[in-house]
Amino acid sequence: MKKLRYIAIILLLLVSIPGMVWAQSAGTASQESEEELDVNELVFGHIGDAYEWHIVTLGETELCIPLPVIVKSCTGWHVFSSSRLEEGEYEGLYIAKGGAYDGKIVERNDAGEEVRPFDISITKNVLGLFINSALLLVIMMSCVRWYKKHPVELGAPKGGVGMIEALVLMVYDDVIKGCIGEDYKRYAPYLLTAFFFVLVNNLMGLIPFFPGGANVTGNIAITLVLAVCTFIFTNLYATKEYWKEIFWPDVPTWLKAPIPMMPLIEFFGIFTKPFALMIRLFANIMAGHAAILSLIAIIFITAKVGPVINGSMTAVAVIFGIFMDALEVLVAFIQAYVFTMLSAVFIGLSRVKEHEASK
Repeated sequence: MKKLRYIAIILLLLVSIPGMVWAQSAGTASQESEEELDVNELVFGHIGDAYEWHIVTLGETELCIPLPVIVKSCTGWHVFSSSRLEEGEYEGLYIAKGGAYDGKIVERNDAGEEVRPFDISITKNVLGLFINSALLLVIMMSCVRWYKKHPVELGAPKGGVGMIEALVLMVYDDVIKGCIGEDYKRYAPYLLTAFFFVLVNNLMGLIPFFPGGANVTGNIAITLVLAVCTFIFTNLYATKEYWKEIFWPDVPTWLKAPIPMMPLIEFFGIFTKPFALMIRLFANIMAGHAAILSLIAIIFITAKVGPVINGSMTAVAVIFGIFMDALEVLVAFIQAYVFTMLSAVFIGLSRVKEHEASK
């Protein structure tokens, strides 16, 4: 229990104190330039994607990591550093400011309209995805190495390996085996991978300094791919009885013919289930980041009101910010668990058998 308390304290320090320091430096720079704080830009600038990784702002100096830009425009392929775009246009490409392509690399066509080239650049979220995936591999391979050196007869593992084993057994026995039933072993590798992938990315997104802070699971493109994977596993290996219940369910005939009301509803349900998975994970993670940043922004919004109000609101913002950080650590685990559980439930429903349906 002492180790767990120490881990909890370290996590709170990681996700709260550096975030407050970053916010204070951002607020100082804003006050020095005598500009109003744009809360929308602060929030969406952090949770959105970018062609560079902003580390910290020290006075008038911004410490950023430029990332490689890889695009195919009307003039061919272009590969260069994103630092080339800081001063404006480079090789006919520039970052749009406002409009439908705000924050994206665009070019102008023959009519002078802004159009997007084929863009496969290594953005902040992509780099964060690589880093988090590499971290996940290191964690898992470390566990594999431990099990190779310590036979089962020597006893159960402790420390980090023991924690990973407890999580694996929990998801494997309670979620995968309990929700899918027979043939659960076929889907265990995907569901366990999805659980730890979402969990690691959620936790890394709470760390406000490099290499953490990338809003990977708060990006709808990432959750879309995860939902599509669950959609494929659900329908690719579905039983005949599953498809029968969709196109000819066990309901009164007048609900199936001549107007196929129930089959249409069941058919749309095939797509609404993964859609719910995608939106649930995306919305919860993005909302958590936005809430924490909005609380921090209160400090600088009230800066011009006066020292008494600003001091009291700063205390409130810090207290609630730390509380939200701690809550987001719990949400990171819950969202990974819920995504895995719902995926297992959807897969289990597709494995229905005829004798089960007739009962």
